[in-house]
Amino acid sequence: MTGVDPLSSLLSGIRAEGSVVSHAVLTAPWTIRFTDGAPLTMVSVLRGGGTLLLPDGTPRAVGVGDTALVRGPAPFLLADRPATVDRPHTEYEIACFTADPECTAQDLGGIRWGTDPDGATALIVGAYRASGHRHERLLRTLPSVLVVNEDVEVCAWLETAAADAARLSAGSQALMDRLLDWALVCTLRNWFDQAGADAPSWYRGLADPVLGPALHAFHGRPAQPWTVASLAGRAGVSRALFAKRFTELMGRPPLAYLTECRMADAEALLIDTDLSIARIARAVGYADAFGFSAAFKRHRSQSPSTFRAEAAA
Repeated sequence: MTGVDPLSSLLSGIRAEGSVVSHAVLTAPWTIRFTDGAPLTMVSVLRGGGTLLLPDGTPRAVGVGDTALVRGPAPFLLADRPATVDRPHTEYEIACFTADPECTAQDLGGIRWGTDPDGATALIVGAYRASGHRHERLLRTLPSVLVVNEDVEVCAWLETAAADAARLSAGSQALMDRLLDWALVCTLRNWFDQAGADAPSWYRGLADPVLGPALHAFHGRPAQPWTVASLAGRAGVSRALFAKRFTELMGRPPLAYLTECRMADAEALLIDTDLSIARIARAVGYADAFGFSAAFKRHRSQSPSTFRAEAAA
């Protein structure tokens, strides 16, 4: 686990394994309806553009070079123009993760929409699956939609890769899965960099010359019995200076942050595994189940076993 940073850890729960991967080349008027309830959907505009219509009716224009990440699970639309939604148009739908899916895992790798190779708009659409609940902490830091503009050369490369996968050649699904995983990490990092003070505190802390080494050390070995003094040692500063800077940048004291992270990890383990309370306690940095249970109850106002039972129900 050495060197695992918070973003890498949180992204471990949301991947493009067998996801809906579509390469769309469209001629207006058209609409894509997203109804699969995916926790996160990516839309990259390679040529042309369109308008996202969010669940609350908010429009968000996307143009060439834009990559949009839309937080689920509520349905939303992508249309060439908002006005065409209520007029005759070609309609497509992603509904692969629903209770009665309209496509199967075998269909996901080479879906290609539209029949005009010279269509005005070209898109790559990816709907991500979630494994477990670790990703939920990441999604809570994101707006309902975020848009990052990519380099035109990147768009050209993406379209070439998507066209290759759309031919259903050997390894096409794996190719697109890895492509979407890479694109998700890059898009999030770019957005966090651009967000500045609005980026999550843990992301800002990683870039800080004082806090960065300590955060990497903690997230790489969360079960270690960290103290403010040991973290300050990693940062190479005094205990008092470290605690002051940590509180100013992260918005809470070091040990409060450590407890929050450990409790979030514990919640995911309680929901997603059948590990005993004692083993989960050790995994998140507590010497015994009693101390962990007491800390968890202070955090969640219920015992770990009660939390697990309610989550299962």
